[in-house]
Amino acid sequence: MEENVRAGRCVVAVDGPSGSGKSTVSRRLAVDLGARYLDTGAMYRAITWAVLRSGVDLADAAAVGKVAGEVELRIGTDPQGYGVTVDGVGVDADIRGPEVTGAVSAVAAVPAVRTLLVARQRDMITHAGRIVVEGRDIGAVVAPDADLKVYLTASEAARARRRSAEDAADVAVTAADLARRDRLDSTRTVDPLRQSTDAVELDTTELGIDEVVARLRELLTERGVA
Repeated sequence: MEENVRAGRCVVAVDGPSGSGKSTVSRRLAVDLGARYLDTGAMYRAITWAVLRSGVDLADAAAVGKVAGEVELRIGTDPQGYGVTVDGVGVDADIRGPEVTGAVSAVAAVPAVRTLLVARQRDMITHAGRIVVEGRDIGAVVAPDADLKVYLTASEAARARRRSAEDAADVAVTAADLARRDRLDSTRTVDPLRQSTDAVELDTTELGIDEVVARLRELLTERGVA
C-alpha cells in the first residue's frame, strides 16, 4: 500500500451505526482516493478480545482499562487487506465472532479505553495524511478537522438484512442485537454515537455501494480535496 498512497492531505470521517455500509464504503473510497484506511471499530473489538481472554469482569472499568493499556495492539491501514494483531496474535477472524460482538459496546464505553484508542487513532491519522477513517465518533471526536465528515445511515430493516447476510445469521436476531448496540453506543457517557453537526447525512437504504462511493467522491471534489 505504501507506494499507492497519493500525496496531499485528505481526511475523510465516516460515522454511523452498524449495518449502514461504513466498512465497505470506506474501504472502497480509500482505494479510489489512493489513501489509507482505518477501522476504529476493529481496534475496540481487538481490545474486547483481549479483555475477554484475560477473564476480567466487564463491569470492572479499572480492570478493563488496565488490560487495554498493557496489550500490544497493531492494525494495518491497507484498505485492500489490513490485519489486526494483539500481542503478536492475529485476531482478524476472532474479533468478528459473536462473543466479541456481544461485549464490544461495554468495553468501548470504558473511559480509559476510549482515551487510549482515540489518542492512537489521532496519531495514525496525523502520520497517514491521506486516510479514510470509519467508526462512531470520528467526525465529532477523533478527527473534528476532517476534510469531509459523513454520517451513513439506513433503515433498521436494511441494516439487519445486510448484517445477517454477512454473518449468516437470523435477521430477527440480528435486528435485536443491532438495536441493543445502538442503544448502548448512543447512551454511553463518553463519546456516544452521534452525528457531527457539520457532517453530511447519507441514507444508504436504497443505494448500492458504487452509488454511495460516487456521492462521496462528488462531495470531496466540491471541497477540492479528491
